[in-house]
Amino acid sequence: MGKGVTQMKHIVTVMAVCGMALLFMSAGGKDVSGAQGGAGTKDTGKVRIGIAKIVQHEALDACEQGILDALKARGVDAILDLQNANGDMNTATQIANKFKSDKVAVAVGIATPIAVSLANALKDIPVVFSAVTDPVGARLVSTLDHGEGNVTGLSDAIPTADHIALFKEIANIATLGYIYTSSEANSISALALVESACKAQGIQLVTQAINTSAELRQAAEAIVNRVDGVYLTTDNTVYSALPALLQVFSAAKKPIFSGDVTGALSGGCMIASGFNYYKAGVATGNMVADILSGKRPADIPVKFLTDPSESDLLFDVDAAKNCGIAIPEQYLTIANYIFENGALRNKE
Repeated sequence: MGKGVTQMKHIVTVMAVCGMALLFMSAGGKDVSGAQGGAGTKDTGKVRIGIAKIVQHEALDACEQGILDALKARGVDAILDLQNANGDMNTATQIANKFKSDKVAVAVGIATPIAVSLANALKDIPVVFSAVTDPVGARLVSTLDHGEGNVTGLSDAIPTADHIALFKEIANIATLGYIYTSSEANSISALALVESACKAQGIQLVTQAINTSAELRQAAEAIVNRVDGVYLTTDNTVYSALPALLQVFSAAKKPIFSGDVTGALSGGCMIASGFNYYKAGVATGNMVADILSGKRPADIPVKFLTDPSESDLLFDVDAAKNCGIAIPEQYLTIANYIFENGALRNKE
C-alpha cells in the first residue's frame, strides 16, 4: 500500500450592555434529564453546568453537541448554561465570572482561550477543557498524566508532521502557507510543530499572523501567490471565517489541507484529516459525568482520541481538480468522506 498509506492509517488514528445581557441569557435553561442535583444547584434543585466555547464554528458546535449527548446518555439531570464568547477575551472573562457567581457544579471550556479564562477564575469549581491543542503549554496542567488541582480535560492535538508529509506527497508542495492567530496559545504551539515538520520535509514555510477573523481574507490574499498551498491547524479564529480563505485559494487554484474535518464537510479543502469533534465532545461529556459522580479532576489524565474510529479523513475531488491535482486511488479508498460533484459522500 506504500509508506504514505501506512501513515494515513495511523493518522486516521453590541451593543455592549444589551449584547452582554443577551449573551448571558443564552441557553441558560436547557435541561438534560437524569440524576440528582448537588453542588452547583440553584432554586430548581438540579445541578448546574456551565459550558462555554470561544467562538461558533462547525467543529466547536459539534464538540458542544457531543458533550450534551454524553451527559444525557449518562443520566445527568442538569440545567445547562451554554455560552459563546464570540472570539472576545473580555467576554470570556465575564462568562467565567458568571459561572463563578452561579456556583456551577462543573465548568466546561471548549478551546484554549475560554478554558484558560475558566481555569484562572474558578479555583474551587471543577473545570474541564475540551479541544485544547497544548494544555501544558497553555498552563492548564503541568503534565498530561493527570489533572491539575480542579482542572482536567481533552486535547485536540493533531499529527501535524504526518499531515504535511502527505500534503507534500499528493500536491508536491515545495512552499507552504500557514495562517495563525497570534493571540491563541494553541496556534503558537501549532506553529512550532508546523515549522519543525516543514524543516524535516525540506519545505519552505511562509507564515501570516492575524488577530481577528476579519483579517483572514487579507492574510490569505497576502500569501496566496507566494505558496503552493496552505495548511490549517485547529485555529478557532481561522475556522470561524474559513469561507473567506476558501474563496481566495480556490480562485488561485491552490490546495488547502485542513487539520479539522468538521469544517471541511461543505467542500473547498482538498484534504482534511483529524479527529471527530463530536466524539471529542462525547469523551469530554463523560469526563464531566465522572466528576459529578465523585471523581476528582486531579485524578483524571488528560485525554487524547487515539482510536482510528475517532478520526476522519476527507478528500475533495472537486477542489483537487480545480488545482490540477489527481488524488491517488489508494487514498480515496481509505478515506471515509469524499466530496465530489458538489456533494459529500460518507463511506461509513
